[in-house]
Parts: sequence; structure tokens; C-alpha cells
Amino acid sequence: MIQFKTVTLCDKEWVDEIVMAENSPSADYNFGNIYIWDKHYRQLVCRFGDRMLTKLRYEGKPVFVFPIGSGPLAPAIEALKEYAVYKGTPFVLRGVTAAHKEQLETEFPGRFSFEAETRNFDYIYQAERLATYTGKALHGKKNHCNRFEAENDWAFVPLTRELIPSCLDMLDVWTEENTERLDKSVSNEHDAIIRAFAAFESLGLEGGVLYANGKVVGFSLGEMCSRDTFDVHFEKAEISINGAYPMVCRELTRMLLQRHPELRWMNREDDMGFESLRRSKLSYKPEYLLEKFIAREING
Repeated sequence: MIQFKTVTLCDKEWVDEIVMAENSPSADYNFGNIYIWDKHYRQLVCRFGDRMLTKLRYEGKPVFVFPIGSGPLAPAIEALKEYAVYKGTPFVLRGVTAAHKEQLETEFPGRFSFEAETRNFDYIYQAERLATYTGKALHGKKNHCNRFEAENDWAFVPLTRELIPSCLDMLDVWTEENTERLDKSVSNEHDAIIRAFAAFESLGLEGGVLYANGKVVGFSLGEMCSRDTFDVHFEKAEISINGAYPMVCRELTRMLLQRHPELRWMNREDDMGFESLRRSKLSYKPEYLLEKFIAREING
């Protein structure tokens, strides 16, 4: 019987190894997301050969995540099934990408049904386009940046431990202003950001801070989730300042392209089912949406 454990910073090395072997652009598997959202999802992990098994609570119910990694898939699936039966819980897999769906259908024909989770689709963008806002479709973003640059004495600098207190001050104001609009998800995200800042160096996160006239007006942070994709965990900016959000997005991407010549894609994660977030993410013109499915045993 597999033995799940609470995720700790000590697990980062082996999780990173498996994540890079999986090499998926999905935001669901990288160690940073697992760790910083642990308070909300109560994620438990287990190494199973060269795959990672994950159990979490989603909307109050226990579920499993597709076992990413390399090596045989069937033994990992059967181990999760055995655990589910032992615990008396339904055997449900989340975070199933189209590639995973194909693997499951090949390995277990007719065993699973699949339901698309549109609210969890990741928005994937070409890094070069976000770094330049070239093309007619992004002309509005470029105009906002031009206005921001004209109206402000600005700077964008790498996020360091010394800058985190100023970012937290800005976050407190942002949270207060947006709590009513985004409901309880704001408090959950706030907790995750605090956890990310607390372990910033240990998690290997990267980010940047936007200043306007000496004041922090935006920040962003995340991590590489595959060999050519960066996962933006959080992006915050003062809505009242025209162009602050497009500037944070553009400048972070520029910084990352300098640091990671192999970078091709930016994953700006899902919209959580919020129409306002959906409109915002679509306005940056994603190259595609990374589909996610729930897999359920048909006769389970």
C-alpha cells in the first residue's frame, strides 16, 4: 500500500526531477504550486518509482492527480486505485491533460470517462509576443505601456527578499480592494502568496517588482514548469494606474527571456471560472488553452 505524506521543502529535489521528466506546460504539477497551495488543497505526495502520486481535497472531496513522470503508467494507476478502494473513496483523477487522456485511453481502453474542466484550462502564451506586444491584436497593450512609461518615473527590478515587505504592503491594499469582486478566492490566494514569499529562495521562485515614482505598483512571481515554459503563479498590480498590469507582464517576460534563452511559453494559469479573469487573460491573446479533464472509472 502506498504511503502518502505532507509535502515539505525537503521533497523539492525529487519532485523537480519528476516534473522535468514529465515536461508538461501544465501549472498543476510543479513543486511551487503544490507547496504554496497546500493549506487550501491539503496535498499529499508519494514517490512511486519515477512517478509522483498526489492526493488532495478539491471542493471538500478527496481526489487524485494524474501520476506524472516517466516509466510504466499502469502500476501507478493501479496503486492509486488500490488506495482509493482501501479508503472507501471514489477513484477520480484530476489535472488530466489531453496527452494524459490519450495515455489512459491507450493503456486502459474503455475504463475511464472524461469530463472537460474549462475553468481549469491554462492560458498559454508565446513569450516573445508578451515581451513586445507586437501585432494588431496586442496594440492596445502596447499603448497602455507607452502611456505608463510617459506618465511615470518607473523601474522594473528582480524580486529579492528585501523587496518582499513592500510587495506585501501593496498586496494588503490590493486584497482589500478586490475582496468583494473575487469573493473567498482572494483570501485563499492571499495565503498562498504569503507562503510563496516565506519560502521564496527555497522554492527557487523568480519574479519582479514594478515601481512608479518610487512606489511599488505591481509584482509577479513564478517558476519554470517545463524545459521551455514559465508558470506565472501570481501577478498583482494597482488597477487604478493605467498600464500597470501590461507593464508587469511585459517586463517579467523580458527579464525571463534574458535569464532563460530556452523559454518559449508563458503559462498564466487558469481563470478559476471568473468572467473578469477570463476576459483579462483572453485580452493578452493566448496561443492556446491547455485543456484539463476529470477522469472517472466507468464501472468504478
